[in-house]
Amino acid sequence: MNQMSKTEIVSIGLMMFSIFFGAGNLIFPPALGQSAGSNLLPAMSGFLLTGIGLPLLGIVAIALAGGDYVSFMGKRVSKRFASVILGLLYLTIGPLFAVPRTGAVSFEIGIRPFLAWEQVAVGQGIYTAVFFVLTCWLALNPSKMIDRVGKTLTPALLVFLFVLFVKTFASPMGPIMEPQGIYQTVPFSQGFQNGYLTMDLLASLAVGAIVVQAIKARGIVEARSVGSICFVSGLIAVFLMSLVYLSLSYLGATSAARLGVAENGAVILASAAQILFGTVGQSILAAIIALACLTTSCGMVSAFASHFYEALGHRISYARLVLFASIFGFAASNIGLTGLIRVSVPFLVALYPIIIVLVLLTMVDRFFGGSPMIYRGSLLLTTLFGIVSGLKAAGIDTSALDDIFSHYLPLYDENLGWILPALLGAAAGGVLSVVHNHGVSVEADAAQKQ
Repeated sequence: MNQMSKTEIVSIGLMMFSIFFGAGNLIFPPALGQSAGSNLLPAMSGFLLTGIGLPLLGIVAIALAGGDYVSFMGKRVSKRFASVILGLLYLTIGPLFAVPRTGAVSFEIGIRPFLAWEQVAVGQGIYTAVFFVLTCWLALNPSKMIDRVGKTLTPALLVFLFVLFVKTFASPMGPIMEPQGIYQTVPFSQGFQNGYLTMDLLASLAVGAIVVQAIKARGIVEARSVGSICFVSGLIAVFLMSLVYLSLSYLGATSAARLGVAENGAVILASAAQILFGTVGQSILAAIIALACLTTSCGMVSAFASHFYEALGHRISYARLVLFASIFGFAASNIGLTGLIRVSVPFLVALYPIIIVLVLLTMVDRFFGGSPMIYRGSLLLTTLFGIVSGLKAAGIDTSALDDIFSHYLPLYDENLGWILPALLGAAAGGVLSVVHNHGVSVEADAAQKQ
């Protein structure tokens, strides 16, 4: 790690921050803060763990895997598993959820506050149509303009948020209220689950190779050294993201008395900007977030299309995949931001435990020799219980299983019941691995004696 200067490490950290800092993520901490109320600290501790801590580990895991996580997963689990997981990742951070969310967020913050209730449906349809036509056109005609605009918008958004946070702490909108709903009893686990909504852990596996390549370009190639630099520089990104998220959550926590219970975090952010800065400030925030969401949407659509163009063996053209993602994004964004978040929760509750276990196993891979049986045993049970949690989160009746699992599995009622099965699966895989290796050793000895 001493082969890289402090300035270079800081630059890598700032690059990681820019990768994970998205306008769409700004809506979750205010909503959490408003619901958690006086239980803000334990709730945000859980949120920061999954929303920031795990994405950092995802980057480090890719570094330890040599930057090629697909091959790594193929060797440790199976090539089919690697293909399916990567496909699900690109669908999730692409047209299924993250892409339509960019359109929905920018509409909620930038346009909806200026429309009467009866104009919302038509206004949303028109706005998202224009938004995704531009997304499609920009993804089909990539240029340096998008990168330049993106690099300008991030500092502009940070400056606006800094001023917003200063005013929020100097003159809060109101007192912090009592926690609501499930935040009254299990604020940490609920915050932990809400961190899934950022989708940053999923994104870390898809874009982590960018960070690894940036480090290797500076002459650092040994996997453990790259992993160490990723971790240290990642702490810079974690620190900056924590400041943003904690400030946003405080804004949400102090907004309930003034705004009432808002439909989603975008409403809180837009209303706070209007109260603290007036219509002009609200309009500036709307413009910045709209452009930031557009550049993000373009990048994710392009990444999705590029991945499936290669994965499908060029059988479907890049242009058609871009068109599909844009049309689907337009249709899904018109569900509305609240509806989109509600639909995404069961899917993320099922998928996230699998990715968490995969990343954590990668982090300790060298301690158990990278045994495929340990990976397979842990991931098999994690997948089964993740699916059950996803069905439960979707409102599907799982009462027969709930009665059994809630009695024997710690944290099952908080949708964290997969943790113990993951450990047991890893232990079972370890036993099978030892037995298998012993059998191979015995056969080898017998062959030598013959």
